[in-house]
Amino acid sequence: MNVCVLGAGTMGSGITHVAAASGHNVRLRDIEREYVDDGLETIRSTVEGGVERDKLTREEADAALDRIEGYTDLAAALEGVDLVVEAVPEDIDLKRGTFGDVEDHVAGDAVVATNTSSLSVTEIASALDRPGRAVGLHFFNPVYVMDLVEVVVAEQTTDATLATAREFVDGLGKTVVEVDDAPGFASSRLGVALGCEAMRMVESGVASAEDIDAAMELGYSHPMGPLELTDVVGLDVRLDILEYLREELGERFRPPQVLKRKVRAGKLGRKTGEGFYVWEDGEAVRPADEG
Repeated sequence: MNVCVLGAGTMGSGITHVAAASGHNVRLRDIEREYVDDGLETIRSTVEGGVERDKLTREEADAALDRIEGYTDLAAALEGVDLVVEAVPEDIDLKRGTFGDVEDHVAGDAVVATNTSSLSVTEIASALDRPGRAVGLHFFNPVYVMDLVEVVVAEQTTDATLATAREFVDGLGKTVVEVDDAPGFASSRLGVALGCEAMRMVESGVASAEDIDAAMELGYSHPMGPLELTDVVGLDVRLDILEYLREELGERFRPPQVLKRKVRAGKLGRKTGEGFYVWEDGEAVRPADEG
């Protein structure tokens, strides 16, 4: 399959990586060459790490990298593709605009997918003249590690589109969870609900962030506690999701003040070096000030 991934950030480069490793020809496109090159370098680094850890052979690594091309020209990137996956920032207007731009350059039978983690796929799809080709493909970070992909069925998604989406995900060796288009889907809605309650517990002094996380890791076998996971996802991302869910579903998703304070202070989690934890070299080294 010929695949185009729009957006060369963390998710876009991850999706490109796993698609190419599974035998697809992938075009990675972003608006600036610098972004494309950064995405390609991230993929190379991850693939080389896989070789060093004996997760794949030198030949497999080289073959995967050879299947990837970087683009800034949208029309050239989309020419002849079978599947488009947008992984642009989580903004409904940006995603709708991206879908509209895509439709000018792809064949009538090409599937157009969004990697949104919580926004309405139905609303994004409505930007298309042929919205039945739209579907949600919600990958998880890091894409090459996480087994789950939520396939989100919009109101307009046709059976043929859904079948193509499921076949693509199955071919990546990922597990499909199929959900109807609803605010937050299954994973984001449940994940932020747990994280939100953990933040409120920190605010009210029930326990420290470290102890709350330990309770979920040791008591419920979670691989990572809800507050450390919030740092990994990004506090700004979690705040955006909560504000969207509050608007759609009500006050039970009201963002905690501690989350708002940290985002205002630029403490966004692992990507800035501090959130609920202090991070060094990609690892949480100690709890941060919980105020």
